[in-house]
Amino acid sequence: MSGEDQPPAPEARAPLAGVRVLDLTTVIMGPFASHILADLGADVIKIESPDGDLLRQYRPSRSPGMSGVFLNLHRNKRSVALDLKRESHHAALDRLINGADVFLHNIRPQAIARLGYTYERVKALKPDIVYCGAYGFAATGPYGEKAAYDDLIQAGSGIAGLFAAIDGVPRYVPTVICDKLTGQAIAYSILAALFARARGAGGQAIEVPMFETTVEFNLVEHITGAAFVPPLGRAGFGRLLNARRKPYRTADGYACILPYSDRNWQDFYDFTGRGEFKNDPRFARLAERVQNIDTLYAMIEEEAPKRGTAEWVAFCDRVSIPCMPVLSLDELEDDPQIVASGLFAEAEHPSEGRYRSVRRPVTFSADPFAIRRHAPRLGEHTEEVLAEAGLDRAARAAILADLGVDARPDATTPVPAGES
Repeated sequence: MSGEDQPPAPEARAPLAGVRVLDLTTVIMGPFASHILADLGADVIKIESPDGDLLRQYRPSRSPGMSGVFLNLHRNKRSVALDLKRESHHAALDRLINGADVFLHNIRPQAIARLGYTYERVKALKPDIVYCGAYGFAATGPYGEKAAYDDLIQAGSGIAGLFAAIDGVPRYVPTVICDKLTGQAIAYSILAALFARARGAGGQAIEVPMFETTVEFNLVEHITGAAFVPPLGRAGFGRLLNARRKPYRTADGYACILPYSDRNWQDFYDFTGRGEFKNDPRFARLAERVQNIDTLYAMIEEEAPKRGTAEWVAFCDRVSIPCMPVLSLDELEDDPQIVASGLFAEAEHPSEGRYRSVRRPVTFSADPFAIRRHAPRLGEHTEEVLAEAGLDRAARAAILADLGVDARPDATTPVPAGES
């Protein structure tokens, strides 16, 4: 039985049980942040327009609005559809804010102001709210109103330019790296603000800009000599910008072969018979090796095709040299580490059928991972959540009618006490 098929652990044990997040974000950056919070037990209420999150539209899918990307990213969340062009729907969102701990959006500052949901307005509704605006660029700069997508930020942050430093041609990393690393920054910032509030500091506003977050991320190692004033060298970590730093072709595939420590290199020289390197002062210690790394990488490139990938992995594991075969995305599920850790499982979605779930990679001894809710259909929980917020049946029916949704309650829709 997979972990997803077991009864979920009691929510009270989850780290964020009892925390309610109103999530007005779309696509990946903000939803990845709320994905993290939801998997930690927060009650994430995804506020969607009547058209739904754009990510719903990707294919393949078994039914409209439920793409494969959507299924894992939006598990453990509830979907409420509201048309914020309508004043009556603003009133509903205001009621939801009153019962929330976190208000998260990725709407540009001027646009959120036009909607009427600046920090000042939201704070007036809920004084201790943690309000997080996730933007492409810091609001105070000249780029504050620019549209921002992952490719744009890769270009502007220096990430695409790193490739040009290697072979003269800038390229994008083939994953939405800026969206996802910023999503993590959003999540940890919200957690820090909630912790501060729990210690009596009250609520506060948080700004998480994707551009500045990515620049800081990129410069962790690449700042190098540029950290000094005046600079002791140009920015750019030499070992990482070496054209020979790459997966090496073996006799039957590709592998990462990465001798790193002094002992690693000595073992590598012995195994490959490259004794001429053993006592060469250019390669004796890390500081010297880094200055001459091109020679060493060229030597690995010469040696790698002489053996198969499995032989390289076996040798390297035996002497603790970092080594991994290069796997395709389709090969990941059969990797023995992935299998042993149970990262992948199958789950049954009420409307979409069987799907592959990727569990939360972080484990908590007191909170075993569980899917409390499968990814919601657009507006699936509108009636349920608005009822919890105290909107009467007539108000709920009017909103659902605006959205073109059948307002009749069914057996799964909670009805507040006193209504029938």
